[in-house]
Amino acid sequence: MSTDTPAFDTTASDAKASVATASGAPASVSTHILDTSVGRPARGVAVQLAARAGRAADWQPLGGSATDADGRCKDLPALPAGTTHVRLDFAVEAYFETSAKKQADAQQDAPAYRDSGATGVFFPEVAITFAVVPGEHYHVPLLLNPFGYSVYRGS
Repeated sequence: MSTDTPAFDTTASDAKASVATASGAPASVSTHILDTSVGRPARGVAVQLAARAGRAADWQPLGGSATDADGRCKDLPALPAGTTHVRLDFAVEAYFETSAKKQADAQQDAPAYRDSGATGVFFPEVAITFAVVPGEHYHVPLLLNPFGYSVYRGS
C-alpha cells in the first residue's frame, strides 16, 4: 500500500456494510442473487466482501456471509472508513452442484449439463468490483445461470 493511501480500521462490524461519513450518514452495500435458470432466489451462496482505500491500495478481506432463502446477504461485514472500492466474490460453483443434483432428482429424464465440465457451471466464481462514495447505498443484485451472469446497481 502506498504511503498516501489511508489505512483501514478493519475492526468495525455491522449488520450492513457501512462507511461513516463526516456527517454520520452511512454508505451501505447489500446484494442478492436470483438464479434465472429456475426463476428463484439462489440460497446458500457464499459471498466474501473486500475493500480498499484508493486505486493503488491492496484489497483488505473483511469477511463474508451466505445468501438466505430469499437470496439475500443480510449480515455482510461493515466497510471501514476511507473505503473507495468494494469487491464482492460469489462462490457459485457449489450452489450449482447442489442445484443440478436437486433438479436431476426431480426430473429423472432431464438432460445432463453439456459443454461446461463436470460441475455444470461455466463461471465457478463471480467477482464484482465497484466504486463507492460515503453516504450512498449500493445494492448490487446478481442475476445468475450456469452459463452466464448479469449485475447492476439496484435501488
